[in-house]
Amino acid sequence: MPQLNKLRTALPGDLGGNTATLSSARLRTALTVFFALDGFLFAGWVVRIPAIKHQTGASAATLGLALLGVSAGAVITMTLTGRLCRRFGSHAVTVACGVLLSLSIALPAQTHSALSLGLVLLVFGAAYGGMNVAMNSAAVDLVAALRRPVMPSFHAAFSLGGMLGAGLGGLVAAGLSPAVHLSLLTGIGLLVTALAGPVLLRYPAPVVPERADAPSAARSGQRLSGRARKVVLLFGLIALCTAYGEGALADWGALHLEQDLHARPGIAAAGYSLFALAMTAGRLSGTALLERLGQTRTLVAGGATAAAGMLLGALAPTAWLALLGFAVTGIGLANIFPVAVGRAGELAGPGGVAAASTLGYGGMLLGPPAIGFLADWFSLPVALTTVAVLAGAAAALGYGARRAAHT
Repeated sequence: MPQLNKLRTALPGDLGGNTATLSSARLRTALTVFFALDGFLFAGWVVRIPAIKHQTGASAATLGLALLGVSAGAVITMTLTGRLCRRFGSHAVTVACGVLLSLSIALPAQTHSALSLGLVLLVFGAAYGGMNVAMNSAAVDLVAALRRPVMPSFHAAFSLGGMLGAGLGGLVAAGLSPAVHLSLLTGIGLLVTALAGPVLLRYPAPVVPERADAPSAARSGQRLSGRARKVVLLFGLIALCTAYGEGALADWGALHLEQDLHARPGIAAAGYSLFALAMTAGRLSGTALLERLGQTRTLVAGGATAAAGMLLGALAPTAWLALLGFAVTGIGLANIFPVAVGRAGELAGPGGVAAASTLGYGGMLLGPPAIGFLADWFSLPVALTTVAVLAGAAAALGYGARRAAHT
């Protein structure tokens, strides 16, 4: 029995290295499943926004206010999730938020006014925000233990889940009501959580090897220096600029294709699916890209590519050109958010992940309401060009962060 315990607790490379490696592989698989589930459920909601907009009778401005409920719920929860992860562990918080997210996704289809929609979206946003911070905290720990820049692979799973969720939504949009569709997503979410959750609950977060280049405060859990906090804020702003584009395309891309370019509902729903597919492809190659180009070139090239793609997507005269622009935008944005959140986690641990994720997902969730107001004041195509502006800002900030790796 003592020998068995030694085998179970051995580190990779020791006598029991195969056991430890197996647990890391299982953790990576389970986390990948949760990232995919998160994207799947979120996309399933966003492709039904046009139908729910019609159901509630909301204008673009009032819909934007209702969507602010998601933003408010998520941002409030994100500010608390870092503490919850430190107290209960990021794995347990991820599973709990997975259950809440699965249950809350059915609520928007039960509303018939913009006010009630905004209230239930507070709950949905709280679950979504908490799950994203907890997942990213767990992923940063695992990436550091593996000593490879595999963070983009987790976000590739999110994008793949988004593609599948949007694709399924497009297929069933004409045949199923939002209530039936979102209730089915609740069942799928609970089933997946029941299957993958026990793995996270069974295995604790891996012990992260101490790095010589990590700030001593981050390693010891003490307060970071002022310079280190500024660097974390910088990467959080990079995440915000790019996540703004993800949120804008998720909530307004289908409406732009259907309303401004007169695309059929199925093609309109496929817009976000194509965007998610492009992001998935970019993130699947993200590890190799980071190893080849490095952090700075990856951030700058990605931001510039996304800016060009979104100008095409917003201002193109035909749906097919807009779809091409969405795909180029997805490729450009693919690896910026994972790099930013991962680097913040390396600098400041769970607190850094929470700070960067809060800013990043705040951009994703605050972007859609901003697009709604701008669409009322100007037009939806003009409003969507702000995605290109912020993608260019992310490229500039990425270049400015070129020395942060040595902080």
